[in-house]
Amino acid sequence: MWMIVLLIVTFIFTGCSPQPPKDMAYVPKGEFIMGSNDVDTEAKSLQYGNKKPWFANEGPERKISLNSFFIDKYELSIKKYKQFVDATKHEAPDYFNTIDLSKVENLPVVGVTWFDAKAFCKWEGKRLPTEAEWEKAARGTDGRKFPWGNEFDTAKVNGAGNHMGPMDVTSLDAGKSPYGLHHMSGNAYEWTASWYEKYEGNKFDDEDYGKNFMTVRGGSWGGLGHYSLNIYLRTTYRFPVPPAAKFEDLGFRCASDVAGDSK
Repeated sequence: MWMIVLLIVTFIFTGCSPQPPKDMAYVPKGEFIMGSNDVDTEAKSLQYGNKKPWFANEGPERKISLNSFFIDKYELSIKKYKQFVDATKHEAPDYFNTIDLSKVENLPVVGVTWFDAKAFCKWEGKRLPTEAEWEKAARGTDGRKFPWGNEFDTAKVNGAGNHMGPMDVTSLDAGKSPYGLHHMSGNAYEWTASWYEKYEGNKFDDEDYGKNFMTVRGGSWGGLGHYSLNIYLRTTYRFPVPPAAKFEDLGFRCASDVAGDSK
């Protein structure tokens, strides 16, 4: 216990970055660029059959200041989620009973609700990241469109139909975010702790704004036709999902507060 106290005191008085817990990354306190000012000037989204224009819910681009936090480097794996299920008797995803989990244990756990994700994070002494925390962890402070930069690169992401299935959560080093996080673009969509609400200053009237849908982020491996477009793999892309919903390409990762950071 005294070692924990010493680490906190050292952090407060020296400004040194605290040591992240195992398999987590430290995201320091400060500003970052959130959102996007992009506009679907050619109405491509509507041409693809969508009811809403691309980018409309992402603006305006602005600077946001956050306290420091820790966040998992990897999407939650099937192996870790099974440990939680075994220990707590929490309801397991349906596929846990139909496949050999030992052969897929390092793939991201999917088919879990927001409530399931929240329960797991609480069990680990963590929480789900807010939407703003998720975006900062994905893009850093320079406003990049993808975790690795501004140019889309199929070699750095499991998305856009290039792998046709989920991958090991520790894979694709080349696509890591500025803080060393894997698969912040592609592999599996990720639940956040935030309701799908309108950004301050946003002028798009989305009927889904409010307290009925949670925001998911990151894009996934899945998708056919226009759902394989890299627009869904950008760091600013946000999508509303009912908290009780389950999808085969929707998982999560956890975050936690940094002791000693001012609130």
